[in-house]
Amino acid sequence: MDNQKELVFDPNLIRKFDVNGPRYTSYPTADRFVEAFNADALTDWLGQRAGGGLSRPLSLYFHIPFCNTICYYCACNKIITKDHSRSAKYLKYLAKEVAMQAAALNGSREVIQLHLGGGTPTFLSHDEMRELMTIVRQHFTLLPDGEYSIEVDPRKVDYATVAMLAEAGFNRMSIGVQDFNIDVQRAVNRVQSFDETKLVLDAARETGFQSISMDLIYGLPKQNVISFNRTLQQVLELSPDRISLYSYAHLPGLFKPQRRIDAADMPSADTKLQILQLAIRRLTEAGYVYIGMDHFAKPDDELAIAQRQGRLHRNFQGYSTHAECDLLAFGVSAIGKMGPTYSQNVKTLDEYYDALDQDRLPVLRGIEATQDDLLRRSIIQALMCHFELSIPALEQAHMIDFKSYFAAELEDLRAMAKSGLVTVGDEWLTVEPAGRLLVRGIAMVFDKYLRADRERARYSKVI
Repeated sequence: MDNQKELVFDPNLIRKFDVNGPRYTSYPTADRFVEAFNADALTDWLGQRAGGGLSRPLSLYFHIPFCNTICYYCACNKIITKDHSRSAKYLKYLAKEVAMQAAALNGSREVIQLHLGGGTPTFLSHDEMRELMTIVRQHFTLLPDGEYSIEVDPRKVDYATVAMLAEAGFNRMSIGVQDFNIDVQRAVNRVQSFDETKLVLDAARETGFQSISMDLIYGLPKQNVISFNRTLQQVLELSPDRISLYSYAHLPGLFKPQRRIDAADMPSADTKLQILQLAIRRLTEAGYVYIGMDHFAKPDDELAIAQRQGRLHRNFQGYSTHAECDLLAFGVSAIGKMGPTYSQNVKTLDEYYDALDQDRLPVLRGIEATQDDLLRRSIIQALMCHFELSIPALEQAHMIDFKSYFAAELEDLRAMAKSGLVTVGDEWLTVEPAGRLLVRGIAMVFDKYLRADRERARYSKVI
């Protein structure tokens, strides 16, 4: 399918169907996890993983929570500190958690995907980063064709650091930008020059990084269409392989740093839509393919190729080319996926250290998906990744009659179908070009938990 040509931006439809909803990096979503799923449950599932050649390849996620300074828009679990000795202690406990999970793990230790998120992963010193990758290699085998990625803050990284990351085995990089306009940067406490950003991107290319992604946010204070157009021009000059264009969700009741943002400085809902429309037009005209949600990629990038070939997947790191991985997660608040289960670690350093001191995995909560959950997850994945669903294939895989099983959901889709967002046929459920920007809202129709809980205030807007 040619996503690039087909994407349709209709402000009236967006206003009509723009609701609060999850981002579906998992299903059931993390807010549905329960504390009854604990460290013992995760240990059991690690042990149940199939042995020999039957087990899935692994994906590893490490959460590095430390940041030198605070960005006011940030909703991540992070610790603001200038004390670099704190990361040395954290690394020791990470090593213990890795050893404990690996000891409990049955089956293959081959890793096809690794990601360091934060916080700011490059808060770690060069020696600490090397030590972390040594720990990984002690317990796992990193496959030569794997994707090994890291999130980078260009304000704290020089050429030598990028070269060290390449040497340590990283081959993908995500660079935080958000906006190049100095007024916007000051309003969110993240002043970062174009030259700083270019240095990191050039260094990554020179040292062999295969895919470089850049993060932008629309809806930030002081933003307007003209200023964001300049930012887009600068981003296109840098020509990253992928671009993530996130909508800023202003939830100061949930995220304390956002209380430092003056709501009066934020763009209106109409201006925010105009910024999004501009960004989509400029990126697609420059040759980027709209992957879905907030992601764009060059046509020759692995994400675009995976989507064309029907191999695209969605997980806690966003879109991915590796579908059936078991995900082991390490560090505070990190979320893993093992078989039909999800588990999330405790959220504070004290709880994390305390659990590991007691030789217990630091699991806070999790869930074991039911057959119904797995069915709905496959539908949401198909819609989010491919904008279409083969009804006969789904019926065969899950032994159901689609129209009777989802009678209530299909009734709810009628209004969307009438507005041209979706088409429901005998064999295919298709998200039409006008519905692609609203695919989260379409996926929500199949979320059983939301159907029972119409209170969605805790979620951000779809757009």
